[in-house]
Amino acid sequence: MDVLTGGLNQGNLIVTSIIILGLVTVSSKAKMLDKAGVIAAAILGLTVGGLGHWSWLIILLGFLLSAHKATKWRFEEKLQRGLSESEDGHRSYGNVIANGGLPGLVAIFAWATGDWENGLWMFSAAVAVAASDTFASEIGCLDDNVRMITTFKKCKAGLNGGYSPSGQKAALAGSALIGVLSFPAWYLTTSDLVMQTGLILSLAVIVIGWLGCQMDSLLGAVLENRGFLTKGGVNGIAITFGFMLMSFFIKYAL
Repeated sequence: MDVLTGGLNQGNLIVTSIIILGLVTVSSKAKMLDKAGVIAAAILGLTVGGLGHWSWLIILLGFLLSAHKATKWRFEEKLQRGLSESEDGHRSYGNVIANGGLPGLVAIFAWATGDWENGLWMFSAAVAVAASDTFASEIGCLDDNVRMITTFKKCKAGLNGGYSPSGQKAALAGSALIGVLSFPAWYLTTSDLVMQTGLILSLAVIVIGWLGCQMDSLLGAVLENRGFLTKGGVNGIAITFGFMLMSFFIKYAL
């Protein structure tokens, strides 16, 4: 049974199904997602694992679990200050689609082109942007030393486009987590095992994830605060920026 090849083969689908079963069980019991969110996550998981590779699903799970921990961090304080999106810290299907929809499209693209190796890095960069932004928002929102990214003037915590020292550190930690997870996924599945290449691309995931968070803040300040974009639209553009930048890096910088 081949479990190292991506796409719709028996081994990959079996491992993917087992991981998704675990995801549904854990997210339901821990109340990470509401019912609609669990269904959306299962569909996304089937897309990412079934058309991409089950190791990609591990990366996505790493994001989901760590994002839940970040959301729960000092949760009562967030609730009191009106900085929480829900009353119990769960996330909805909207969050799943906003953060996972485009990585899912990358998996579809990888399957359609048969290029899972480059697809992995584009997928990882997309998830790294989502993780970086989520960590920055959930941890940085409680830092009162906030400045607007466009003017560098002090602003209210939680305002779109605001950044803080703790938020920037958290953003880097979020993208670093995905960069670290991407390396074993590459190591398991690559046909051309050049360690230097894997390390360079893992580092690129970390840098691109952090840059994508800055893009998210900039779009929030310039467009979302003026009503030209929704939060989902900002997330979508920032994540697209991430995987397109990785595609450019693979093509022209390696």
